[in-house]
Amino acid sequence: MSFEPATLDHLLAEAVGADSAVASELRALFLASATMHVAALSQTQAVSVWREEALKLQGLAASFGMSMLMDAAARAAQAGPDPLLLDLVADALAACR
Repeated sequence: MSFEPATLDHLLAEAVGADSAVASELRALFLASATMHVAALSQTQAVSVWREEALKLQGLAASFGMSMLMDAAARAAQAGPDPLLLDLVADALAACR
């Protein structure tokens, strides 16, 4: 499955309208959830927890079409705890903002 890169705001505007309160709420919920998953990655050394959080983040990113974050999370899930991959995931999340 692949997605064309686009900004979160653009994708939400196409889905529910640019001035929609729903778009604002979905944006906030996406960023809060993704931030929570990245924080969980940063706080664990347990391979199973790391992979679970990375896979959840991958699915969340896929749901919103955030391909860069989806790819970074997939790499993290395959590798296990790694500070460099954590940075990659955090940078991909920052690009969503």
